[in-house]
Amino acid sequence: MRKLIAGNWKMNGLMAQLDDIAAISAAVAAYPSVDTALCIPATLIRPAAGRFPEIAIGGQDCHMAVSGAHTGCISAEMLADAGAKLTIVGHSERRAAQGESDADVRGKALAAKASGLSAIVCVGETEAERDAGHAEAIVLGQLAGSLPDDAAGDWLAVAYEPVWAIGTGRIPSIEDVAAMHAAIRSALVARFGDSGAAFRILYGGSMNGENAASLLAIPNVDGGLIGGASLNAEKFLPIVAAAAAA
Repeated sequence: MRKLIAGNWKMNGLMAQLDDIAAISAAVAAYPSVDTALCIPATLIRPAAGRFPEIAIGGQDCHMAVSGAHTGCISAEMLADAGAKLTIVGHSERRAAQGESDADVRGKALAAKASGLSAIVCVGETEAERDAGHAEAIVLGQLAGSLPDDAAGDWLAVAYEPVWAIGTGRIPSIEDVAAMHAAIRSALVARFGDSGAAFRILYGGSMNGENAASLLAIPNVDGGLIGGASLNAEKFLPIVAAAAAA
């Protein structure tokens, strides 16, 4: 299975940062065995898409409706029209700050598919949920509620992001990551049969150039969803290189 390294720029990036996208695109061309993507602010999608063929340009969220009275929202169709190839849905920051439910995330994933976009569906537990021993139950519950019944590995990837590890520099132990990714894989196979083995399961949560090799060597870690380390080529490229070597 090809590794996928997807950057999530979050609310970062002005037109001047197109130079950073150009540098990243040029650098990752040296690793054609790895699928790479940058999920950037919507304002940058049109100018970035098409200019940088070595990297897929994506959005960070989409609405479940095609159009309508949804002030400030963006539809999957709009993302596709701007040139996006994929979108993140269900990121923990949106689940927490915008109150998105599993049903909302499932609807967004379906909207992405209907518009020809791939989707990265995020799941993950808080520190309190992990400390209480509920991490696996929380994550598998989110997985069950967020994935459409027709989900398939050719258009949907799952990103496991322990909420307490995002942007903090902390990561779970190798054993904890392995156990959670194995549990997610088992749940996918139980629900979708043999095709459950075709879903890519990404790890998200402070992956960087220093720890990428050890994380990407874990069974069922099929790539990474990268935050701050995706903002420039100097930090992003070592992760892509680690994926190529895994």
